[in-house]
Amino acid sequence: MSILTIKNLHVSIDGNEILKGLNLEIKGGEVHAIMGPNGTGKSTLSYAIMGHPAYEVTEGEILLDGRDINELATDERSRLGLFLAFQYPVAIPGVTVANFLRTALNARRRADNPDDKGISILAFRKLLKERMNMLKMDHAFAGRYLNDGFSGGEKKRAEILQMATLKPKIAVLDETDSGLDIDALRIVADGVNALSGDDLGVVVITHYQRLLDYIKPQFVHIMFNGRIVESAGPELALVLEEKGYDWIREKYAE
Repeated sequence: MSILTIKNLHVSIDGNEILKGLNLEIKGGEVHAIMGPNGTGKSTLSYAIMGHPAYEVTEGEILLDGRDINELATDERSRLGLFLAFQYPVAIPGVTVANFLRTALNARRRADNPDDKGISILAFRKLLKERMNMLKMDHAFAGRYLNDGFSGGEKKRAEILQMATLKPKIAVLDETDSGLDIDALRIVADGVNALSGDDLGVVVITHYQRLLDYIKPQFVHIMFNGRIVESAGPELALVLEEKGYDWIREKYAE
């Protein structure tokens, strides 16, 4: 079972401190929801975990299975088992979904074993079809250019398909519910639920309770002013749904 541990994390961008001493621990098999008002640092946390070069860690540690990964590049973190589903996935014209996924999968395999020859085309096709069936995706989707001309829902399904294919240890979903209709939301949530039962640790970043109606977290955290200020079970999300964030602003105003 893998563990992502974040200790006293301070992160700045362009000289402005966004995260101000954040602490969090996610274990394999757990689902954590992070909620909070806009501008409080939720996306900054996701980018810092994945090593976005624009986000400078000025203090604190990010540990994966006890290993400090602060100095590792994004691709190295990915090969170790971290995954980020973007709020706004980027289109890559000319690269099909299938080719992208097979290349990424082989890169991860070779990181584990430099002599690995990579997954065969036949085995990969079988794997991809299984994952697409799980997400109720048309198999023709694999031949389309990655996110090129995709609807918002298709982009998010493509992100979850990547997660299902790569099978990371810890996955961060940055507002995956953004732009999804209710049917797409259910399909994406079903995929996340199927994977989270397989020792995958999941961090769901969201503003709204509606996603948590389908992805059931064991832990809910509220971020405010660059820190996690409240943590509890799923009932905390219901409190936010009822009361909004004004009570958080009043309670933790500096």
